Amino acid sequence: MEKTIKAAIRQLAVLGLVFCLPGVALSASAKELTAVSYGGSYQTSQRKAYFEPFARATDTKVTEDEWTGEISKISAMVQSNQVTWDVVDVDSYSMQQGCDDGVLEKIDYSKLQGKQIFEGGIAFECGVPSVILATVVAYNANTLKDGPTTINDFFDLKKYPGKRGMWRRPVANLEFALIADGVPVDQVYKILGTKEGLDRAFAKLDTIKNDIVWWEAGGQPPQLLASGEVLMSTAWNGRIYSANKDEGANLKIVWDGQVQDWDIWAIPKGAPNLETAYEFIKFASQPENQAEQTKYTSYAPAVAAAKDKVDPAALENLPTAPQNSKRVLKTDAQFWADNNDAVRKRFDTWLSN
Repeated sequence: MEKTIKAAIRQLAVLGLVFCLPGVALSASAKELTAVSYGGSYQTSQRKAYFEPFARATDTKVTEDEWTGEISKISAMVQSNQVTWDVVDVDSYSMQQGCDDGVLEKIDYSKLQGKQIFEGGIAFECGVPSVILATVVAYNANTLKDGPTTINDFFDLKKYPGKRGMWRRPVANLEFALIADGVPVDQVYKILGTKEGLDRAFAKLDTIKNDIVWWEAGGQPPQLLASGEVLMSTAWNGRIYSANKDEGANLKIVWDGQVQDWDIWAIPKGAPNLETAYEFIKFASQPENQAEQTKYTSYAPAVAAAKDKVDPAALENLPTAPQNSKRVLKTDAQFWADNNDAVRKRFDTWLSN
C-alpha cells in the first residue's frame, strides 16, 4: 500500500513538471491567427460570420486588427521582416499591386476548394475573393423625395442643386465621371488609360468640384446624408444598408453605374501562421458561412453556391441582384495596380488647385 502511494506521488510530481514545462499549457489555444480588416459594420459582419465561429470550431485564438487599405503598410512589414498579420482583407487593386510587388503570398488553391467555386470563376493569383461590393450613389429619402435615378443625375447640379459627397481617392470617381459623360461601361478603362480619357474624366469632375464634400472613411457618407451636409454621396453599398438596418435611416441607393469590386483575403509574405491562414480562408469560403455574412451586411457572396443559401429577403439588397445590375462596371484591378501612383499624384494636385 505504501509503495502504491509513493508511486502515485511520484507520478503526480512528474505530471506537475510536465505542466510547468515551457510551451505546455492546459487550456491555451494551440493555434493563433491575426486577421485584419477595415473596421465598422463590415468587420462586425466578418466577426460574426467568420472570426468567432472559426475560433470556436478550430480552437484558434483570433486577434483582430484594422487598417486603411494602403498596401504600403504590408510592404513595410515584409521588407523589415516584421510581419505580424496572417490574413488581410484587401481590395482588388491593392491585392494586385501587392502581388506585383511580391509582398503577398501566391495562393495555393489546392489547399482550398479550387478556383471553380467562385462567382464567374474569378480567382486571383495572390488573393481569394471574399465578397462582391459596389461603390454607388445614395441619397436621403427623408429630405429628397424625387431622388436621382442615374449616375448622370449625380453630376447634374441644375436638376439637383446641392453638395455631393465623394471618396477622397481617384478610384471609382474617375469611372463615374466617364460613365456620366457618356462612355459605355465596357470602354471605360480603355479610355481612362489614355491621356485624353483621363483629361475627360477630370473635366467632368470639374463640373461639380466646388460642390464636393470629401469623405475618407466608409462610415462618413451615411452621416453626411443624415445631417443634410450633402444632398447625395458616393458610398459603399454595405454602409448604406447598415445605416438603414441598424440606425433607422431612410437612405436610398442608385444602382445605375455602380462600380463593383471584390474584397479579397490576402496573406502577407512571411505570415507567421501560414497554414492557419489557409485554414481560415477555407472556412470563410464555405457557402453556408458566406451566406451567414449577408445577415449583417449587403455585400454579395463571392462563392457561387452561397447564393442559394441567402435569405430571399436579403437578395434584393445585393449588388449582384439582377434588378441592381443593369449598368455595372467591374473594377479593373490591373489598371489601378499599374496606374494608381501616377493617377493619385494627379488627383492630389487637382484637389489642391
